[in-house]
Amino acid sequence: MKRSNLMVGLLSVLVVFAVAAAFKLAQTVVIPLMIAWLLSYICGPVVNHLVHKRVPLGLAVFFVLVLVLFVCYLGGLFLGGRVRDVLAESPRYISQLNFIYQDTVSGLDLPDDFLADINWTQQLGPKVAALSGNVALFMGNFLGKLTLVLIFLVFMLLGKPYFKYKVAAAFPADRASKFTEMTASISKQIGQYLVVKVAISGTTGVMVWVALSLLKVEFALTWGALAFFLNFIPSIGSILASIPPILLAIVQYYPSTPDALGSWMWVPIVTAVVLLLIQMTMGNVVEPKIMGDSLNLSPVVILLSLIFFGWMWGMTGALLSVPIAAAIKIVCENIDALKPISILMGSGKQFMRDNIQE
Repeated sequence: MKRSNLMVGLLSVLVVFAVAAAFKLAQTVVIPLMIAWLLSYICGPVVNHLVHKRVPLGLAVFFVLVLVLFVCYLGGLFLGGRVRDVLAESPRYISQLNFIYQDTVSGLDLPDDFLADINWTQQLGPKVAALSGNVALFMGNFLGKLTLVLIFLVFMLLGKPYFKYKVAAAFPADRASKFTEMTASISKQIGQYLVVKVAISGTTGVMVWVALSLLKVEFALTWGALAFFLNFIPSIGSILASIPPILLAIVQYYPSTPDALGSWMWVPIVTAVVLLLIQMTMGNVVEPKIMGDSLNLSPVVILLSLIFFGWMWGMTGALLSVPIAAAIKIVCENIDALKPISILMGSGKQFMRDNIQE
């Protein structure tokens, strides 16, 4: 019996890696499908509400689709404007970087020919020019994936209002009722998680934008948007979002004359401290307080999820890793046979508090 259980466990591991390899190869289709699946938990309640108000299903789905397209259009305008602004100012920053590099190295009393083959303007200039050409390629790829996401989303939304009726017709009354309640609970919890996560990430982005604007760090709105997106990646996301504005503050306020060397560092230091406080407050205080312990994931699960989905789908997988892991935990939590997996995926803080109280 033990040998049989061991074989089943090993075969399960092999199946997981086989499925992961298949998903990795089919990421062009699977990634839009996963994004559409997560969006359906946000858009689905809107469609169900409109259908409940006797709005035709097709019209309700069309309304939601137009709303999603409008949000994507505003996001595209915003992203395009941010990229154009950064590219327009890139020559000035490259020149400043070259000045900082030469000023720093010259202070180390190195040979005069040490900088002969190193010039930030010559090295970074062509790369920035190539980046502007790659933006069009990226946008074309993005629009292709967005089209797939919208197609998948439409079909998922068209089937949502009829799901409970199909379940009632497919199973006996008691099993159908239990299954409907379970799926409704899963859908509600995943939808609430995604909405709260988007709200917290948006609040973090706004706070970063306001703080950097007050500190007069350039492109504050861009760094706020970056904080919003990377906030979906726990732990390392906040670090990655804080690095660019801190580096920019150093480059922006680096003095052009030796007389000001003593007072220029306070802006980068304050920038680093403020960003650290924002990320720690939102990530360690506000988010756990709002979401509660039911959706808290173990740090090991978060790390493994980042590695696993990052390996499969790159940066997109890293952004989707925690929402997918949270969705898996919620599904396991609502299925009796899988509840042990949900408990092991959780942080365990609630169980420790219960034991202490006893």
